[in-house]
Amino acid sequence: MSKILRINMTDQSHEWEDLPEEWKTLAGRAFTSTVVAEEVDPTCHPLRKNNKFVISPGLLAGTPAPSSGRLSVGAKSPLTGGIKEANAGGLTATRLGKLGIRGIIIEGRPPEDDDNWYSIFISKDKVEIKETNDYAGMGLYDLIDKIWNDYDNRPGIIGCGVAGQREHLNSGIFGNNIENSDPGRYAGRGGLGAVLGSKRVIAVISDDSGCNSPEPEDEDVFREGRGKLATALNDHPVTGRLKDEDGQPYGGLKNYGTNVLQNIINEAGGLPVRNFAKGQWDGAAKVSGEAVHELVDETNEKFGDEAEGKYGHPCHPGCIMACSNVVPSSETGKAIVSPLEYESAWGLGSNLEIDNLEHVAELNRLCNDLGLDTIETANAIAMFMEAGKIDFGDGEAAIELLKQAYDPDSAEGALICSGAKVAGEALGVERIPVVKGQSLPAYDPRAIRGIGVTYATSTMGADHTSGYTIAAEILGIKGEVTDPREIEKADLSRTFQATTAYIDSSGYCVFIAFAILDDDDGFAGMTETVNGFLGTEVDVTDYGMHVLEIEREFNKKAGFTKEDDRLPEFFYDEELPPHNVTFDVPDEELDAVHK
Repeated sequence: MSKILRINMTDQSHEWEDLPEEWKTLAGRAFTSTVVAEEVDPTCHPLRKNNKFVISPGLLAGTPAPSSGRLSVGAKSPLTGGIKEANAGGLTATRLGKLGIRGIIIEGRPPEDDDNWYSIFISKDKVEIKETNDYAGMGLYDLIDKIWNDYDNRPGIIGCGVAGQREHLNSGIFGNNIENSDPGRYAGRGGLGAVLGSKRVIAVISDDSGCNSPEPEDEDVFREGRGKLATALNDHPVTGRLKDEDGQPYGGLKNYGTNVLQNIINEAGGLPVRNFAKGQWDGAAKVSGEAVHELVDETNEKFGDEAEGKYGHPCHPGCIMACSNVVPSSETGKAIVSPLEYESAWGLGSNLEIDNLEHVAELNRLCNDLGLDTIETANAIAMFMEAGKIDFGDGEAAIELLKQAYDPDSAEGALICSGAKVAGEALGVERIPVVKGQSLPAYDPRAIRGIGVTYATSTMGADHTSGYTIAAEILGIKGEVTDPREIEKADLSRTFQATTAYIDSSGYCVFIAFAILDDDDGFAGMTETVNGFLGTEVDVTDYGMHVLEIEREFNKKAGFTKEDDRLPEFFYDEELPPHNVTFDVPDEELDAVHK
């Protein structure tokens, strides 16, 4: 029987609760959003005691279902002012799944006269909430290395860095990589690191020693679904690892990571460059997944066993797609950062016109060390460039600017840590690419209208993973591509948003969408693993729409209206080269997404 662990930071107490029968099917995003909607006042201050920080592994966490080890965290967002879920890989979801924990609810906050910092340790035998003041202020590479060495059994570790401890709006939740203490897994968006920091909690550490994988209610259905999905993932050109007739790798997340999209989106004219001023850039190839692949091969050949670069690196146990990577230094072969995802390489590279791959990797490493979201940080740096404070393309200046975030007295550092909206407004910038306070990711909505509809109408603010229409508009489904410049995209975005809410709740990685949308057996495999685990049938669309309705209702009570489901004005007014298009989707189409 799954349990809920409730932790009250006001007095550092905890209690176990049985999972209510009506919550049997809730996990991941469905769990975090349900708890936030039912237990958090939508009008509360997100950094005071009445907000709650919720952690939940997906339904399939700890099972042998492929690519199902994602972890969701949720709260009222200090960045958007609405409901927020963010998810990441790492070890924690698997650890919690095997511990039988469906969710952790952290509520309250220590009284004003208690200035201690705390960490939470969870195993099958105990829950410890203990003072760990020595963790405060540490860079995350040092902090996680310390925790990793202080505890046995390869613990799952999540928490907040110095940005979250200072309650900055641009702070994320880190997680450790699966084989070491690297803070490479990030539930980065929405400022949730600040919520955990406001509870005076730095880390949540989980150890599943002595625990077994959870058992499905219907083993036969689960096993059959697992096999179908694994086959679909392995055989697909995006999610599998395939070779051409000459034995050379092609396509594939394993070979080039998510950053394989850099050249693809650039070719489509939808790559945001120079703070969303144009849609193509000659330097994109230099910071692409292919460039990372080449650098790894070169350093492996040059440095042999001393080289640390790699591709085909899984972000959580049991992931077939293995789209992560380790970017090495060309001079030493040692790791600079792991991973360098597409959105990070775009934001810290192409959108800033920085074409030095190792500068981009160093910027990503600094974000990881500070506990900052790379997308929000990249757009905040773009505000400084747009304002003329540093030049576009100057990687060294960008690195020095980001280092200011370590200094609690630095005004520039505080702006970076506050996100693009605050930074842009403070610097007098007019073109600020945010929706509901959150920065736009790596696809220009003028060139790819469906993702623009998702940005505008997502419950989370501008968020590509909320409804990843890129799968249909750029990569295609069953050999057919939906015209990216077609304006009637309400149905497409709604379908992707609902399906994504289901996937986020199952614990699956959203990238299984490439295989399940192309392969009917793959889609059946996804649903059969969930249904087999639960012992009951769950409809994908109904489940996802229910989650979206919960989130929309919370945001409505928090003060959001349909006028908040709009893109910034410049996307409607400024033509985007090279196709010279604007975002001309009518408001009626946007309003139809959640009619």
